[in-house]
Amino acid sequence: MMVNENIIALATPAGTGAIAVIRISGPDAITIVSSKFRSIGKKILKEQKSHTVHLGHIYDGPKILDKVLVTLFKAPNSYTGDHVVEISCHGSVYIQQQLIQLFLRNGCQMAKAGEFTLRAFLNGKMDLSQAEAVADLIASDSEASHQVAMQQMRGGFSLQINELRQELLNFASLIELELDFSGEDVEFADRTQFNTLLQTITGVLKNLIDSFALGNVIKNGIPVAIVGAPNVGKSTLLNALLNEDRAIVSNIPGTTRDTVEDQISIGGVNFRFIDTAGIRQTEDTVEKIGIEKSHQKIQEAALVLYLFDANTNKKKEISALQDKYPLKKILPVANKTDMVKADRLQELQDKIRGVHLLSAKQGDGLDALKKQLLTISNTGDIGKNDTIVTNNRHYDSLLKALEAIQRVKEGMQEELASDLMAIDIREALFHLGEITGAVSPDDLLGNIFSNFCIGK
Repeated sequence: MMVNENIIALATPAGTGAIAVIRISGPDAITIVSSKFRSIGKKILKEQKSHTVHLGHIYDGPKILDKVLVTLFKAPNSYTGDHVVEISCHGSVYIQQQLIQLFLRNGCQMAKAGEFTLRAFLNGKMDLSQAEAVADLIASDSEASHQVAMQQMRGGFSLQINELRQELLNFASLIELELDFSGEDVEFADRTQFNTLLQTITGVLKNLIDSFALGNVIKNGIPVAIVGAPNVGKSTLLNALLNEDRAIVSNIPGTTRDTVEDQISIGGVNFRFIDTAGIRQTEDTVEKIGIEKSHQKIQEAALVLYLFDANTNKKKEISALQDKYPLKKILPVANKTDMVKADRLQELQDKIRGVHLLSAKQGDGLDALKKQLLTISNTGDIGKNDTIVTNNRHYDSLLKALEAIQRVKEGMQEELASDLMAIDIREALFHLGEITGAVSPDDLLGNIFSNFCIGK
């Protein structure tokens, strides 16, 4: 893995804009840019201090390519830990290409996806879990996903893992020392303290593993299927939730024959609502396909809103749906309450447990429904210092570390020899190290950073 080359990439999105930023990093970054840059104030770029901005022109021979701002970040006080130069130019695609090509001819090469952040990791500016949080931060599209990514990027998750790993490493060293004196029957590691540590590590790992369910919801959004018989207002509800005419609304039953999906943020959490075809018996071939898709979406959803007309009693249908999908969270919603008398609404609440009253057309009960969705989804209030696991790789490593710790605990109970316990301790240390990059094979790094955008 070459880290001494000078790399260049566009740091802003491709295309035309007001400005574009071109980023160069490497041992010769400042020298390379200095050779093509002429300051308005006649300054010599190489002699300027770090974290300063300079106005001037970029020349290709006698030709001026653009008037730019050049920002210097000198090693090691930069994002990558190497010299970094950022060139803010006009946002013409032609100018961007001309500048990049100029520097490619003069000592730079194109950066690969995630290569700037990879260098930051290799230069000790951040650990691996923090580096992955950079990608999550860029991809965050809700308050909750942004908050979790920021918490991880600040190093809260890394700190927990490193503290666990260090304590385990201290005891592992004592157990390894016992192996050197195996013939003398001595114990350097206090077994009572070690057992207490294992209990603590087990608790922390389980909490982190349990947090993944919430983390996955925050990162990917909560799929919510809106189901029910035809013409009960499913499309009207979707449009009301989105505050736009996303789905076709008609008095003709069976209008929706395919699923319609869209996403909104409620309380900082993304919900992906899916309007499905009305579920009923039909001989229409196309409508049958739509109904089959409805059942498929119920299987995929985390929450199901069962919508029915408040003038009808759908208790049997709701019970049948709960029996068919026992693991699904199903919220019965009585719609069209604006057309029903108050005593009828009270009767519905008495007969159907947990029913939500709604008029999707008038908007009555809509805000209460959103709050109820947040409560049912168990997202709760995310504290600024809460550690929530959102990364599949971290989740897998935590599971493997916990399995190894459980084997160590079993070995303690069965009074296994130190050398056998040492094997499982090393495995736990390895999996914890995978998370922060203390253990980081090149193929793992290649896989992680290939998912980044180029220029970051």
